[in-house]
Amino acid sequence: MFEQEIADAKRVVREFLEQAKLKQGNLVVIGCSTSEIAAHNIGSYSNAELGEAVFEAMYNVFQEAQIDVATQCCEHLNRALVMENEVAERFGYEIVNVIPMPKAGGSLSTAAWKIMKDPVAVERIQAHAGIDIGDTLIGMHLKSVAVPFRIEHPQIGSAHIVCARTRAKYVGGERAHYDAALE
Repeated sequence: MFEQEIADAKRVVREFLEQAKLKQGNLVVIGCSTSEIAAHNIGSYSNAELGEAVFEAMYNVFQEAQIDVATQCCEHLNRALVMENEVAERFGYEIVNVIPMPKAGGSLSTAAWKIMKDPVAVERIQAHAGIDIGDTLIGMHLKSVAVPFRIEHPQIGSAHIVCARTRAKYVGGERAHYDAALE
């Protein structure tokens, strides 16, 4: 069940990792509408099983690359995020008290809560990069200079994919020199 969506999800993460310029221990935010994956309007067709299949596929690829993951909940939880407790502590994020459900948090975050070893919710993060599945608007959880980029196959099911990485801010003027490794 959901073989194509699982294959799509793994492919998206691999294509994303090729371009995102991430290091081990960096943090990626994932926003996802399972409704959009299933060719329905965002928020109208939550599917817990689909969320679990897609999250597990993506999470496994990120774990292999030693990249940390946070999932963005829906607007009913004010776009709170689910992540491993150890990651929240390492980055100094304040934990909030909420447990996502398919219609109050979203199917992907509900799956993350179920699959992660020690999940917690936080209100905001500053991720190094992100994947937006179905136009869920993850930009608020990225570091301040987000750089969008395209992957070769930007879809999971029927959902449109938008990817972004971040870079250090440029400061200075015409005499300034910049470190290409930080771009």
